Amino acid sequence: MPELDQYETATFGGGCFWCTEAVFQQLRGVKSVTSGYSGGSVPNPTYEQICSKGTGHAEVIQVAFDPRVIAYADLLEVFFHTHDPTTVDRQGNDVGPQYRSVIYYHSDAQQRTAQQVKQTLQASGDFRSPIVTRIEPFTTFYPAESYHQNYFADNPRQPYCSFVIAPKVEKFRQHFAERLA
Repeated sequence: MPELDQYETATFGGGCFWCTEAVFQQLRGVKSVTSGYSGGSVPNPTYEQICSKGTGHAEVIQVAFDPRVIAYADLLEVFFHTHDPTTVDRQGNDVGPQYRSVIYYHSDAQQRTAQQVKQTLQASGDFRSPIVTRIEPFTTFYPAESYHQNYFADNPRQPYCSFVIAPKVEKFRQHFAERLA
């Protein structure tokens, strides 16, 4: 088992953190996934504050990963292909700045990799519209309330999980089968 300091951190906002958490928890090389908030101005925001759209925060996941098992570029590929990076402040029926597509980089290397992957995917033709994902420096992460953590696994029969998250997870599992834990 690698030491904790051998893990790196990635922070992604791809809409509802319940959806992104459910996907990234299944990747080989991911040690942990924590749902939370980044990119805003209010310290220690609550979910209710985030939903009011006045804090500036995005719903994000923070991923601890072993770069010897999964590269940051591979995490980015999963990120871009498991949400819609072409819509501003929207993922499906979830609308508002808290649902923006954003990558918060933790190092210059992560920034360069994120820009390269975004440019490569934009040029690939995989997306019909321009990718609007923001690439911004990481500042602060606030973990979401405990009931948001591990949400899909703990609430598989909840309607949002059944009708929104489950199909997304199934599509991910088919597309990225070789990367599953």
